[in-house]
Amino acid sequence: MSTFGPAYDEQIDRTRLLDQMGRVKAAMASGQWQSLAELAARTGDPESSISAQLRHLRKARFGGYLVLKRRRTAQGGTWEYCLMTKEGA
Repeated sequence: MSTFGPAYDEQIDRTRLLDQMGRVKAAMASGQWQSLAELAARTGDPESSISAQLRHLRKARFGGYLVLKRRRTAQGGTWEYCLMTKEGA
């Protein structure tokens, strides 16, 4: 299986997905809690893609970041995420 998933085509997808991961990582660099909708507004990427990139950032080959997740209680079912760097963990 490929780095990103079974439908991944390196020629077509590599640059696009690595750029997308970079945008998500940069948007999360503040260490602030953010929802997928807030990240989508900041990056221009779909929420489902952002969610996938957050999962990838947890993997050792993409940095092994600690991505925390919690419910935003004021909004019921909304989840928010925080990226911890190795220095901040």
